[in-house]
Amino acid sequence: MPAVAQTTAKPVSPGESLFQAQCGFCHGRDATGGASGPDLTDSALVAEDRGGNKIGPVIRTGRPERGMPGFPFSDPDLKAVVDYIKGRKAAVDKNPGRRRRVTIDDLSTGNAEAGLAYFNGAGGCATCHSPTGDLAGVGGRYRGLGLLMRFLYPSGGNATQLPGDKPRQNPVTVTVTLPSGQTVSGPLVFRDEFTIALRDADGWFRSWPQSTVRVAIKDPLQAHADQLGKYTDDDVHNLFAYLQTLVK
Repeated sequence: MPAVAQTTAKPVSPGESLFQAQCGFCHGRDATGGASGPDLTDSALVAEDRGGNKIGPVIRTGRPERGMPGFPFSDPDLKAVVDYIKGRKAAVDKNPGRRRRVTIDDLSTGNAEAGLAYFNGAGGCATCHSPTGDLAGVGGRYRGLGLLMRFLYPSGGNATQLPGDKPRQNPVTVTVTLPSGQTVSGPLVFRDEFTIALRDADGWFRSWPQSTVRVAIKDPLQAHADQLGKYTDDDVHNLFAYLQTLVK
């Protein structure tokens, strides 16, 4: 009988096992992003870290405002986790063709000055938005594909929810007029050719057959949807480059 080839499983390092047990659900078992946490191999914090000086404090104290708890690792365990994260980043950087996500470098091909001109001119963005008002710091709050998604599809509700975002109420509102003349208004929850549904002022979910009521929908972000068919590739990349500069 021929000999059966023996395979040896790759040993799991202490840092890998700790990361997968404590961090893997949010950041993915291989640190490239998970259910609610970002890709750590594409993190500016990880790239800037020297010996755990950046990553360590974040792991220990957490980021409660983004839903991340702190982890009271011992010094040796903390070092092991930091080493694992940095090792994963080094591995991904060596094999860019195996990346599963779009990086900032992929998107950062535009001209910020041209983006500013578009923002103030042809794009019409400045009629509703201000770099010192609602957009102040947007380039720091969102990075890469997250920032791109936020200005292209801002009305996506929780369907385009990003890691660290707070749940967003649908900005689209609807007023339903019943056959009796009574009106009911609230955020739109669901609509198709048969049914209209909203959440009323008391928080109740209410729905009606569209054929039995009159419906008036107001979407304050409709201008963004209309703009999608007008952007050129250069417009998108230039506007993205400009928004990246709004970090304060």
